[in-house]
Amino acid sequence: MKIILRSFSFAFLTFFITFNSHSQESDLGNWLIYIGSKKINSKWNLHHEVQYRNYDAISDLEQLLLRTGVGYNLSENNNNNILLGYGYILSENYVANSDDKIAVNEHRIFQQFTTKQKIGVVGLSHRYRFEQRFVERDYKMRFRYFLGLKVPFKKTEDDVSPLYLSAYNEIFLNTKSSIFDRNRLYGGLGYTFSKQLRLELGYMNQFFETSGRDQINIIAFVNF
Repeated sequence: MKIILRSFSFAFLTFFITFNSHSQESDLGNWLIYIGSKKINSKWNLHHEVQYRNYDAISDLEQLLLRTGVGYNLSENNNNNILLGYGYILSENYVANSDDKIAVNEHRIFQQFTTKQKIGVVGLSHRYRFEQRFVERDYKMRFRYFLGLKVPFKKTEDDVSPLYLSAYNEIFLNTKSSIFDRNRLYGGLGYTFSKQLRLELGYMNQFFETSGRDQINIIAFVNF
C-alpha cells in the first residue's frame, strides 16, 4: 500500500512539475467526455465513446472524437479484455499567426488490450493500444500505453466510500520519426453513484516535444 501511495504522490508531483515547465506555452481548454460500455453477455461487450474538446471553456471546438468497438473478456472476472475498434476524429486546427481554422478528418482503426488488478482497495489499470490512422491522405501508425490508478476514500474496514481519487499517465509513440508523439498526465476526483454510473472532474496536461496544453476534464462512465 505504501508503494502505491508513493507512486500516486509521484504522479501528482510530476504533474505539477510538467505544468510549471509548460505554463507559458499552454492554454486552458475543456474536454467533455462520455465513455459507455454495453454488456452483451458474459464474454462480449460494446464500447462507445464521445469526446467534445474545446480550446477554451466550451465554445471553440478543437476536436470531436467518436469511437466504438467490440470487446471480448479473456477472464471470468472481466479484468482482461481485448477490443477491436473504430474512431472518427474531426479536428479544427488554427492556422499559424491567424484566427483562421482548417478542418482535418481522421478515420482510425485500433486494437487494444486492457488488464485490471487490485492491491488492497487501490485499482490499477493497464491499457495497450495500437492505432492505424488515416489522416486525410496520410497513413500513420501509433502505439499508446495507459497506466491508471483509482484510490477510494475508505470510510471503515468494511465500507468503501464512493468518492475516489483518479490519476493516469498515457504516452503516445509513433512508428516513424519523430517517435515521441505526446504524453498525457491527469489527476482528478470521482464519485461512484452505482455500478452503472460514475463521474469524474479532473485536470490534465498534454505535452509535446516543444509545447503543451492544459485541460479541465469532465468525464461520465456509463455501463449498461
